[in-house]
Amino acid sequence: MMYRFVLQKSVTVTGVSRVCHITRVSSDRVWISDIDNLILSNTAGDKLHHLTDIRSIWGGHTVNNDGDLIYIDSEYNINKLSIENTVKTPLIKYNTAPWEPLSVYSSPSTGDLLVAMYNTDTDTGKLVRYNSTGEHIQTIQYNNNTGQGLYREPIYITENRNGDVIVSDLDRVVVTDRGGSHRFSYTGHPSGSGLLPHGICTDALSHILVCDYNTQSVQMLDRDGHFLSQIQTSPHGIDTPRGLSYDDNTHLLWVGSRYNNTVNIYRVVDRDSLTGK
Repeated sequence: MMYRFVLQKSVTVTGVSRVCHITRVSSDRVWISDIDNLILSNTAGDKLHHLTDIRSIWGGHTVNNDGDLIYIDSEYNINKLSIENTVKTPLIKYNTAPWEPLSVYSSPSTGDLLVAMYNTDTDTGKLVRYNSTGEHIQTIQYNNNTGQGLYREPIYITENRNGDVIVSDLDRVVVTDRGGSHRFSYTGHPSGSGLLPHGICTDALSHILVCDYNTQSVQMLDRDGHFLSQIQTSPHGIDTPRGLSYDDNTHLLWVGSRYNNTVNIYRVVDRDSLTGK
């Protein structure tokens, strides 16, 4: 089945200079970050709340099932901010140099926190799973079949409906099952053609959507890594898509630009829906 992306709305977001990452709170509110700022915005682009104590170059924030913000601060610690944006609670304190947290993701299915770590000495990465209170549960680092490291620089994380953990790495998308066993890696379409993945998410049908700097597009894969479709975002004002988020309730895809504060909102439909079949 072929899919198409229909532009619904373009939003200029107040308070950021670019869009590094998008985290949905509800259908009308999202957290959006650039390098120095993390703001809560509505669908009109208004700034509703503003944080500067962040490290959000990559996927440095997420929202848990209660609607609380979880983010990496400037000291590499992970904090929780209540949904009312009034109470900050430290969750995980990092003093494990040369390992640095690059990205954090709250699992909707388990409530666990997944943290992507990068080792500045060895140029390798790993994923660490914690429960909702910050207790260590699991480390995913090596390919169970080859013994080689799975990650180089894991910068964005998401999870699929079947429990798969999906990571944008340096030049590929790496997918493991919930237990940490490697399922597949996606390296572009056709395979091996080149990929520079950034923002990543999944939709209600377990499709994987990923921003690719190499093709200046958002690519859609099925849950097993087979290419389905893509959108070239530059005709719609998005040069180099970077931030990405999908809303299961409205079936809308939010795409943010690396170079400006524009977010485009698309409806994802199959070809038959467009042709009336």
